[in-house]
Amino acid sequence: MRNVALLGPPGAGKGTIAARVAAELHLLHLSTGDVLRDEVARGTELGHLAQGFMERGELVPDHVVLAMVRERVEGREGVLLDGFPRTLAQAEGLAQFLPLHAVVYLAVSKDEVVRRLGNRRVCASCGAVYNLVTQPPKAGGRCDRCGEKLAQRPDDAADVVARRYEVYERDSRPLVEHYAQQGKLITVDGARSPDVVASDVIEALRP
Repeated sequence: MRNVALLGPPGAGKGTIAARVAAELHLLHLSTGDVLRDEVARGTELGHLAQGFMERGELVPDHVVLAMVRERVEGREGVLLDGFPRTLAQAEGLAQFLPLHAVVYLAVSKDEVVRRLGNRRVCASCGAVYNLVTQPPKAGGRCDRCGEKLAQRPDDAADVVARRYEVYERDSRPLVEHYAQQGKLITVDGARSPDVVASDVIEALRP
């Protein structure tokens, strides 16, 4: 079994692709966002620590996130990390307890990210997510599941998305070079349909 990290800018479709790849290759799909929410919900020591930073609108420190990930993956094989690590410091910390065999980078341009996220709509009632271009709701601006009105998240506005992409390029893009130098990087064109992208990733990762 192999340990894999899936990287890419906001809007690259990491969550969708990771879920499909993990199911096909029988990997443990681990999203740090899910881990953080779970720790907070269960009221663990790490969850309380992370919640303090989150409530103040601050980033959860690397050592806290790494500790959460470590609890779940140390000594395991067959892990798919979704959008983690995000920085070189996290990559170096991760290497201390989980060796990565491959790192998949979903390459998506800034214009495509703005187009995708600018057209994303969410249902505040049931959490369903739509895209006005690629996956529109059947009934105008209302949710197919519960009928509630859909809305755009504030951080999906075009100017905010552009800034998020630039922050990603500054903080996370160096990871691409880091893993390329280690001979672990697999670059996949993430601008295509999820079916095609997932198929390419699965094929690249098969033993």
